[in-house]
Amino acid sequence: MATYERGDYVKIEFPDETTGIGEWMWVRVQRCDDEKRLVFGTLDNEPVSDYGEKVRLGTELAVSYAQVREHKKASDLRSKN
Repeated sequence: MATYERGDYVKIEFPDETTGIGEWMWVRVQRCDDEKRLVFGTLDNEPVSDYGEKVRLGTELAVSYAQVREHKKASDLRSKN
C-alpha cells in the first residue's frame, strides 16, 4: 500500500525565500511515488502569499515527502460527514 492514497489530503510547507516565513497549504492527493518520495496532487486552498501565478487554488503539484507536515486519510474525512 502506498504512503498516500488518492483522495487523501496532505498539508505541505511552502517556503518563502524572500521573507523566510513558510506557508502551509492543503494538497489533495492524486497519487504518490514511494520510491522517489513524491506526492502528486492539486492545491486545495488559496495561497496567502503571492507566488506570481505559479501556485494558486487547483494548481497541480509534485511535492517531496520532506515537505509534508500533516496527513489526513480520505476515509477519516468521509466518516466525519
